[in-house]
Amino acid sequence: MPQTPGGRPPRQPGPRRGVPGPARAARPPARSPARPAARPRPGSLPLRLGSPRPRLRMVGLGLALVLLAFTVRLLQVQAFDASAYAARANVNRYIPVTLAAERGTITDRTGVALATTVDAYDITAAPDLLTPDRIKTDGAARKAAELLAPVLDQDTDVLERRLTANPRSKYVVLARQQTPKTWTRVKELKKRSAAGAAKKKGAADVLAGINREPHSKRVYPNGGLASGILGFVNAEGRGGGGIEAQLDKTLAGRDGKLVYAQSGGRQVPTGDVKEQPAVPGSQVELTIDRDIQWAAQSAITRQVEESGADRGYVVVQDTRSGEILAMANAPGYDPNDLAHADSGSLGNAALQDAYEPGSVSKVMTMAAVLEEGAATPQTRVEVPNRLPRADRAFADDIDHATWHLTLNGVLAKSSNIGTILAAEQLGKDQPQANRVLHSYLRKFGIGEPTGLGFPGETPGILAEPGKWSASQQYTIPFGQGLSLNAVQAASVYSTIAGGGERVRPTLVRGTKGPDGRFTPAPTPPRTRVVSEKTAKSLRDMLESVVDDREGTGTKAKIPGYRVAGKTGTSNRVDPVTGRYHGYTASFAGFAPADQPRITVYCAIQNPTKGSYFGGQICGPVYKQVMEFSLKTLQVPPSGTQPPRLPVGYDDE
Repeated sequence: MPQTPGGRPPRQPGPRRGVPGPARAARPPARSPARPAARPRPGSLPLRLGSPRPRLRMVGLGLALVLLAFTVRLLQVQAFDASAYAARANVNRYIPVTLAAERGTITDRTGVALATTVDAYDITAAPDLLTPDRIKTDGAARKAAELLAPVLDQDTDVLERRLTANPRSKYVVLARQQTPKTWTRVKELKKRSAAGAAKKKGAADVLAGINREPHSKRVYPNGGLASGILGFVNAEGRGGGGIEAQLDKTLAGRDGKLVYAQSGGRQVPTGDVKEQPAVPGSQVELTIDRDIQWAAQSAITRQVEESGADRGYVVVQDTRSGEILAMANAPGYDPNDLAHADSGSLGNAALQDAYEPGSVSKVMTMAAVLEEGAATPQTRVEVPNRLPRADRAFADDIDHATWHLTLNGVLAKSSNIGTILAAEQLGKDQPQANRVLHSYLRKFGIGEPTGLGFPGETPGILAEPGKWSASQQYTIPFGQGLSLNAVQAASVYSTIAGGGERVRPTLVRGTKGPDGRFTPAPTPPRTRVVSEKTAKSLRDMLESVVDDREGTGTKAKIPGYRVAGKTGTSNRVDPVTGRYHGYTASFAGFAPADQPRITVYCAIQNPTKGSYFGGQICGPVYKQVMEFSLKTLQVPPSGTQPPRLPVGYDDE
């Protein structure tokens, strides 16, 4: 076959497109065997896939609406109402709690604790968590009160009122100063309440909002010892009497504050906490000696009971410094158990009772007479059986023939008549004598506060001399017609013992702050009342009361010590009726008389059993307390003999 130059066979001519060519035998194309058509199943239709676009549009539109709603709400919360929602969230979330400062300790002069503080808890609640809209149940407050009442020893109705008084409150105190044991019982109740709410569907945990605040409780380790001085702390944690009230700010310190995040009545462990620490109170050191206080309190309590008296008091004072070493009252009370205390015994009668002192007051009259030079201890005084003055005839405690006494004897035998006669020598006439005597009584501190600043203290009563009645101008010299308190009476004798210089009494030695630094109390002022010579003469005269066999205070003798003292038996004004009824028995003195160190004063109101004379029932108390005090302070015995001034004179 001819080939082209390229080696390919020549193209055969054929018909061109559109030009009919010679007819060729038609060859049928090769085909695969035909597949038989599938027959449709009876009752079925052919499956057709729909378009996805409408469904996507609907889903997109729904998501857009949801996102739009969230966006609008977000704008409302964060832009328009942000501050209001933030404030509401803080109110619901954060709980303020007061951090109570630890109350300072009260000690005696040697550092022994008389009042201290132990751990305790205030049981609190969040009333807003018990409202129906929060707890989804009615009577939740009542149920909580019923559960807590037996544990807190309180009335159910009282607790319910506290839980419902302010339903929006986040904080209310249900019980104060509870022991750790009580809080443990409350925690057990909370656990059972929470477990019951978790097990039972729809049950409410009514104790979820019950909590506790670490607090403190005041404790008096010595029970009723010195309770009249110490006072007590009330349910609010504030001083309710005595030193606790007088120095409340010093003892209380400054409370702190804690703010914490809470949820469901419980603190959020990882939440914000803001704390302002509490500042503890200062420690107060008293001038009291615990041992001497115990001796004084034991002695006066026993004598009041044996005498069937209304009450009694003993004051012990350091004659050199004016410090009160003991101030005992009977009957007393236990500040640890105020619920069972007699309301009439809650104060400090030694400072709050105003009464007529009787013959112990005669030493001030004698001081005026000696200081004014109107007489000397040896001046002779003729004492008749009766002395007519003003509207009456005055008499002594015992009926007697005419006594021939020295001025020293007038004091030793406690003659009312002799004292009146001596006081009349203070002026050229009675009004002048009254004015002179009044001025000395004022110098001794009668009718004025002692300077202790003690709550409820009485300054006593001393009228101006121009207002003295006809009888008063004769009764005041021997201790009727004026009134004082027990500390004032003790201070009079300390003034004589101290050489005629009055030192204002003190009850607080100083304070110790949280930093441990001790700050002493200010030095008490001193006032000259009489000269040292007059004071020395009075000391010698007061020794005759105890040492001379004719004296009225022989029961106060203490072996080895020179003792100076004076008895007193006065008509008593009944505080209820305002009329004279019964007696006030008393004894005042100091020792050693040659080197005075301690003053002791005892008074018993309205003794009804046995004797009512001061020398008989207060003399032994004086001796017991003075003896104990001298030994406690290690005061050496006297090394000299008493002067033994003459009591009387021979009329022949």
